[in-house]
Amino acid sequence: MDPHLLRTYVTVARLASFSEAARELGYTQSAVSQHIAALEQDLGAALLTRRPVAPTPAGDRLLEHAGPLLLRLDAARAEVVRMAAAPEQGLTLAATSAALTPRTVRALPMAGVTLSVLSRDEIPAAVATGAADLGLVDGLAAPSDPLHLPDVAPLSAHAVAEEPVAVLLAEGHPLARRAGLRLGDLVDARWIDAPGTGLPLAQLRAANGTSGFRPALRYDGTDLRTLAALVAAGHGLALLPRTPADEARGTVAVPLTSPRVVHRTELLHAGALRGPARTLAAQLDVTRS
Repeated sequence: MDPHLLRTYVTVARLASFSEAARELGYTQSAVSQHIAALEQDLGAALLTRRPVAPTPAGDRLLEHAGPLLLRLDAARAEVVRMAAAPEQGLTLAATSAALTPRTVRALPMAGVTLSVLSRDEIPAAVATGAADLGLVDGLAAPSDPLHLPDVAPLSAHAVAEEPVAVLLAEGHPLARRAGLRLGDLVDARWIDAPGTGLPLAQLRAANGTSGFRPALRYDGTDLRTLAALVAAGHGLALLPRTPADEARGTVAVPLTSPRVVHRTELLHAGALRGPARTLAAQLDVTRS
């Protein structure tokens, strides 16, 4: 398939409009219609209904493939451009909020850094497409096991740190005096779903091998202090790395004793490390990992 035609199709499907897609892509509406017709002819299937503009079943299936395909093409272009270009003097880093520990922050160069706090799912794509030179991503894993990251492109991942995890509770919570907690005993508890800050509830379900962990409140921010304030006010529990959990005011951090999991941070990059990216990797002691 011609990737130009595929990009046009994805844009029309996203905007549900040929005219809006034409404006976004800088084409005429006639050119957009021709792109869709050519792609449909190539595949031998109708991809869009016209009134309203919406994907057909075949079009929905193509959309499932289109995102990863186009992302891999962008990643390939970015890596070739990176190899041919002179090393950059600055450093662009994409990181999750929980990956920005005192150690990782101290390792940053004193000048020339652009830092973006993104969601866990966005970081591999940002590194693959060259939007970020490096990524710092975190998650729940068995000790010494790698994180399960989206397969967006050939990326290198290096372990930066592992630490225990703790359940964060309000000071007056009935479980706050426990010496330890098992995840399986908290399936039906009130949880705060904070995918950009705490460990996502989907990872808790996977670690426990069960459903449950339904959110009482969702927090879409990236500020750990806000999450701690929500926990302290009794809105629900959260699972955090032990260090920030211990530092949260108005809360109690109870160690998670089962299953045996850790909070793991990894450094991501595409291709060979050069310039400031290599310097930061050396500061984090991951160049040999």
